[in-house]
Amino acid sequence: YCKMLYNLFVPSAVEYLSSRKGGVQAWTYNYSTGPNQNWYEARKWCQKFFTDMVAIQNQEETNFLNDLLPFNQKYYWIGVHRVAGLWTSVNTSQSVPEEAQNWASAEPDTIPRQDCVEIYIKRARDTAKWNNENCNKLKGAVCYTASCKHESCSAHADCVESIGSHICKCHPGFRGLRCEEGKLIRSVEYYQGSLRCSNPYGSNHLNSSCHFLCEVGFRLIGAPQLICQANGLWNHPVPLCQVAQCPNLKYTNFSASSMNCSHPIAAFSYNSTCEFSCDEGYELIGQNQIICDRTGQWTATVPVCTGKLVIAFEFKSFCMVRSFCVSVCVFECHLLFTELVKCSPVFPPVMGHMTCVDPVEPFSYGSWCNFTCKEGYYLTGDKVLSCLTLGQWSKPTPTCTVVQCNSLQAPPHAYLQCHDPINKHSYTSICTVQCEEGFDLIGTNVTKCSSQGNWSHALPVCLGMTKSKKCTPISSPSHGSISCSDPNGSFSFASVCTSTCDEGFLLNGTSSTECTSMGMWTTDIPPCLAKKCPTLNSPHGRMNCSHLNSPFSYGSQCDFKCNKGFWLKGRSSMMCNTSGHWNQDPPTCMSIGTAMLLYTGAGAGIAVVILLLIGLTVLIMKQFKKTGETYCSDAHLHIQCGVAG
Repeated sequence: YCKMLYNLFVPSAVEYLSSRKGGVQAWTYNYSTGPNQNWYEARKWCQKFFTDMVAIQNQEETNFLNDLLPFNQKYYWIGVHRVAGLWTSVNTSQSVPEEAQNWASAEPDTIPRQDCVEIYIKRARDTAKWNNENCNKLKGAVCYTASCKHESCSAHADCVESIGSHICKCHPGFRGLRCEEGKLIRSVEYYQGSLRCSNPYGSNHLNSSCHFLCEVGFRLIGAPQLICQANGLWNHPVPLCQVAQCPNLKYTNFSASSMNCSHPIAAFSYNSTCEFSCDEGYELIGQNQIICDRTGQWTATVPVCTGKLVIAFEFKSFCMVRSFCVSVCVFECHLLFTELVKCSPVFPPVMGHMTCVDPVEPFSYGSWCNFTCKEGYYLTGDKVLSCLTLGQWSKPTPTCTVVQCNSLQAPPHAYLQCHDPINKHSYTSICTVQCEEGFDLIGTNVTKCSSQGNWSHALPVCLGMTKSKKCTPISSPSHGSISCSDPNGSFSFASVCTSTCDEGFLLNGTSSTECTSMGMWTTDIPPCLAKKCPTLNSPHGRMNCSHLNSPFSYGSQCDFKCNKGFWLKGRSSMMCNTSGHWNQDPPTCMSIGTAMLLYTGAGAGIAVVILLLIGLTVLIMKQFKKTGETYCSDAHLHIQCGVAG
């Protein structure tokens, strides 16, 4: 009845992988011609015992089947049928390209309801060609068993069938015979800090993630986290650890003194130390040693050397004699020298510059200093300070404040991640936008806060995928239908399909399935199974049942007959209806037994009465004949023994 036609095998890399399991993987064909079946029954038979009905892919497969299949007068069904006006393969649920269609002459025709395809095997004319035919016609079936198994490829690949073998089509970022390895990329080198990496698929492979930290006294320049992408590149450049810088003291006005500095890392940076001493005749006001700390600030201000207060006067007088009794004397007092009035030293603000003009001595009466800020900072306070006669500056020392950009919010369906080296959303801040799964990024995903307080790029938008990977088209289950909602296109990301069954059938599984961004359905379409009626039996009789679907289910019909010596009580035929119930109670076979004897006795009594009546009639007729009169009777008596005796 069912015969294995041929086990076609082409050696491939899969043979090596599976040989340790005791066999090789190949595409196997099977066929059935006894009895012939309609297209739906033939496909159901193939799916039950094998993978599916054969949907011929090329001329090589056509010639192969034509050589090996036996001639069948009704020919054979193949796995191609018309769906929504297109000739569709059952293997891929996609339309068969016109160049791959192998129609016989004048086919396909436009006769209504001829939506299934047969192949003319060993026909005298148009051999191995296709013909569209009514799906309810009875023909042979050609099935195949697929070579793709659950273990054929890793979870990072799609298994693609080929005649006699298969190939593993790797997802982006994976390689190997079974696509089990992630791509190796350039390793990360990092200095003046530490990094911590997680490697789900091996060191420096796809989805490897590294977090960066700097040592004390250093700050991170760049993104704090790097992720290895499917294209074999890191999503950001490797960040740097930059040493904290203190204001440069090289150009500080420090008169009547000497300064000696040591720099273990870089000039005037973290851990730099400067020592101060005054010339003879001056005394030090402040600390004689200052150190650059980890925040980029000196531990104290630069000290000053001041001379000891010395004031000298010259007294002069002269007299003039006007007369003998009158003399005029003039007295004068002259300041010979005094110490110059000085203001306390000032320093450039953090992230700023200072230039001073000193007419006499640095930071003395008459000195004035001009302040500016570095790029990305603005001056808060007066730009120019002057040293006044009382040894005080005209205004407080100004500061440099970092430029701020407008605050950013993540666009809809997106994540916003910002790296802020100085302050949040300030100069040198870098923000990256990443869309949620299933959404395409339109625009530039990175923006930077400029020195003018503007973002370099407007934030992008995240739109539903227009080129997302489509899911395999699905068709209605047998004896059922599907209804799909497709927000992003037919059978694409976020499409949801719901299955329902015809009357008399129940859904065996989850009714809804959704298309993911990876082009996979969350669940398979469940089958519709006929509703079951209670199983029947027939004591003391025979039962003949026909089952349209499965035994004792919707559409089943059973006829009953009793054995000899029994009689049937009830209707002889029953049907299983759409609700899964029989249309009546089952009939029973009753024994004739004692009831039959009672019926027989009653019948005998009636017969005696009838015979007496007949005898009396005969006597009356004879009496009429003797008197010369004639009597005609048109009464006819019919007696029949029934089943009940």
